Amino acid sequence: QSTYCSTMVQHCEALGRAVQVVNLDPAAELFSYPVMADIRELIEVDDVMEDESLRFGPNGGLVFCMEYFASNFGWLEESLGHVEDDYILFDCPGQIELYTHLPVMKQLVEQLQQWEFRVCGVFLVDSQFMVESFKFISGILAALSAMISLEIPQINIMTKMDLLSKKAKKEIEKYLDPDMYSMIEDSTNILKSKMFKKLTKSICGLIDDYGMVRFLPFDRSDEESINIVLQHIDFTIQYGEDLEFKEPKECEEDKSALVDEYFQDHVDE
Repeated sequence: QSTYCSTMVQHCEALGRAVQVVNLDPAAELFSYPVMADIRELIEVDDVMEDESLRFGPNGGLVFCMEYFASNFGWLEESLGHVEDDYILFDCPGQIELYTHLPVMKQLVEQLQQWEFRVCGVFLVDSQFMVESFKFISGILAALSAMISLEIPQINIMTKMDLLSKKAKKEIEKYLDPDMYSMIEDSTNILKSKMFKKLTKSICGLIDDYGMVRFLPFDRSDEESINIVLQHIDFTIQYGEDLEFKEPKECEEDKSALVDEYFQDHVDE
């Protein structure tokens, strides 16, 4: 998440656009960008783990920190101060249970909405993890679970595209707008158990029925890729518009053309 925030900050600065970052990860270490607020000023995982009365490990310590944060939203309100039309990135912890099993991130979203923030979730998945169909299905389920739990618009992104090989980039293109049933057919030789086949087919049917999860490629070395992601987020939160409805700069066909162009350029390299 920090790499994403750093890339977006640099990109927006190049566009002459002000961006603020708030760190909400109590286990974070170093940043390559300034933060307007840092949760570690309120509570830090290392301090919780070192407390002999608590005796938490890393995961338990993180959960404790986030629950403490949820009971002290006044700190965040004071840290944000008076913001108007500001674009703020909230760099959150990456542990999936915070979004699927615990109420803290949902409480944060509701609090931000009460403060009249327009909130969009950006769900990041490592593209190197998604090049196999079964791992991809797992990633989709995690994204869908977070989307349903938080109940906010969500942009799903495959990160680290710049680290993939030419072959992997070509292979991963089919995962951006996937046909779940064709994935099952492509993997029939791997699915040896009839029970496993039936379960996988049911899961793919669930994903296909919702039809809510699509991914955008994110290559930090390619400005076109970064700009596509930023445009989708801007459109989702109607950034810079108070009353007037803002149409996206490109229609769906244009968006697909941009994504196709990205892959063609990078596979041919």
